[in-house]
Amino acid sequence: MRRGLQAFVIIAALLAFYYFGFGVLGNTAGTIVSVFSTLTVISIALGIFMENRNPSTTMSWILLLALIPVVGLILYFLFGQNVFKRRKYDKKAQRDLMAYERIENDALRMHQDWSIFDPNRQKLLGLSQRLARTPVSFNSETRILTNGEETFGTLLLELRQAQHHIHMEYYIFRADHIGTRIQQILIEKARAGVTVRFMYDAVGSIQLSRAFLKELSDAGVQVASYGNSTSFFSSRVNYRNHRKIVVIDGDVGFMGGLNVGDEYLSRSKTYGFWRDTHMLIRGEAVRTMQIIFLQDWMHTTGEKILEQDYLSPQLRFTTGDGAVQIIASGPDNERRALKNIFFSMITSAEKSVWIASPYFIPDEDILTALRVAAMSGLDVRLLFPAKPDKWIPFLASHSYFPALLESGVKIYEYEKGFIHSKLLITDGQIATIGTANMDMRSFHLNFEVNALLLQTESVSRIVADFERDLLSTRQIVHETFMNKRLLERLLESAARLMSPLL
Repeated sequence: MRRGLQAFVIIAALLAFYYFGFGVLGNTAGTIVSVFSTLTVISIALGIFMENRNPSTTMSWILLLALIPVVGLILYFLFGQNVFKRRKYDKKAQRDLMAYERIENDALRMHQDWSIFDPNRQKLLGLSQRLARTPVSFNSETRILTNGEETFGTLLLELRQAQHHIHMEYYIFRADHIGTRIQQILIEKARAGVTVRFMYDAVGSIQLSRAFLKELSDAGVQVASYGNSTSFFSSRVNYRNHRKIVVIDGDVGFMGGLNVGDEYLSRSKTYGFWRDTHMLIRGEAVRTMQIIFLQDWMHTTGEKILEQDYLSPQLRFTTGDGAVQIIASGPDNERRALKNIFFSMITSAEKSVWIASPYFIPDEDILTALRVAAMSGLDVRLLFPAKPDKWIPFLASHSYFPALLESGVKIYEYEKGFIHSKLLITDGQIATIGTANMDMRSFHLNFEVNALLLQTESVSRIVADFERDLLSTRQIVHETFMNKRLLERLLESAARLMSPLL
């Protein structure tokens, strides 16, 4: 925070000198400051170039610095630096790897019989296990929870039955009706002797009041925030904990697209009906969710609690009907686990690729994979909101549509309300569900968690829900889409220029 605030002050001073230096200090001093400012911009641009980042990201930063130097400098110090990331997240990556290897070592090294799957699916499982370094489970039960009513109804029921511990981690948690109901259960359980840990992201939950959090703390709930209210003056603001994880007594877990807020129960006048997808997990795979939470807790608080009571308390192993793998991804994972698994799913698909995402800002790899899949004759579909919740990502997403439509991708706008589901389905038999959008922020900047499902009953439910969602859509016609007003197209192109920075 100090370093970010210092950078902000320095840039503000440079701005003042740049514009007022000639009149206050004279032509010579003003010229010196102007030259110094220009050299600063050039040196930072050169540094970005030498970091060998993604070419589109590199060009976006250089253009921003060239066109709007002062604003570009401010944004770079807040969002563009990799120094904090390398220093902070390299350590987290090492600690997480050690935790996975120590606790799930046997599962990771155990030879599993994947012969029920064809060679392409076996390769996908092998790749995902190597990238995520988490085991594939055949002893887990999954259940898809469609929309807020089913999700929160099931969550409240399971929370009330907690006996030993509740671990909760959300990007957005609101102190509204549903948020207060969950808060009261957490307070009740903490007072009854259940260990309750509650973690939230400071950016996503910026509206969460101190009074709300104090009620939790006073009742014995352990509260932790990823970041703090002053994070906006630090480069940390660019790296957000976007995960939604609940683990109860070590053998029941929840994950998916829903945060905690009344809008997720379709109670928002702005968005109306809110379409989303969550999932309940029982059995073996919950242990991976537990490790992810405990590692996030340690990263945030410094408290090490990788204890046996949390890792294997009477796990109810069930004979699952397919494979389940929990995959964590984030700025601490240089292997870009989720992005590369998405890429592999798309390129290995044989019949269909179906995507639902509220934000669609792919990098060149994913965009090319989708276009090639469509041109190869596969049924490639994108389900996307008809109205935005954030205008810049919405406009940026539309800038990618012409290339997709030309390649044969079918794009559907969801008109019943707002669709927030984050799904990738291939061949009707493989799916991922979780917190990751099909965008660069989820691929490179956010902490995310997804589940990879192969040939489970849950995949059939996801496919059925997707087909039902299509009944509430309008398909985009290429010719009509290209007849947009010039201003709209300019705005979309401008938003796309910023897409690597979003």
